[in-house]
Amino acid sequence: MFIGGYISAAGLGLTCPDWPLCPSGIFPNEKYFIEWTHRLIAAITGILVVAITIGSWIAKNSDRKIKVTSTLAAIFVVTQITLGAIVIDLKLHAILVAIHFGIGILLFAMVLLTTLFAFRLDKNTFETRV
Repeated sequence: MFIGGYISAAGLGLTCPDWPLCPSGIFPNEKYFIEWTHRLIAAITGILVVAITIGSWIAKNSDRKIKVTSTLAAIFVVTQITLGAIVIDLKLHAILVAIHFGIGILLFAMVLLTTLFAFRLDKNTFETRV
């Protein structure tokens, strides 16, 4: 979210007008580096979110809350990447950019909830033992 916000605030959204790669190919030159970094982070995030979702469904003792929030996160990450490509194709249409930001917030919320559910502490941890 940080780098996406930076890209938007700095007016760099169309620095790299092609999707998924910039005109310089896989490795960017100086002109495309920031936008390329944003896309690289998005791709890595997408892979990790989908992997966590698959892992939550494969794990036998995975809580239902984790399955729901991670599945929603996977749906939002695929939507976010697809919407990012459409935003570039339509030259930063304002409504689509706003939706892209909104989906990003929902994605962050689902990843945060998945993490909190996965690492929640047992209630007995906080009890004072006499």
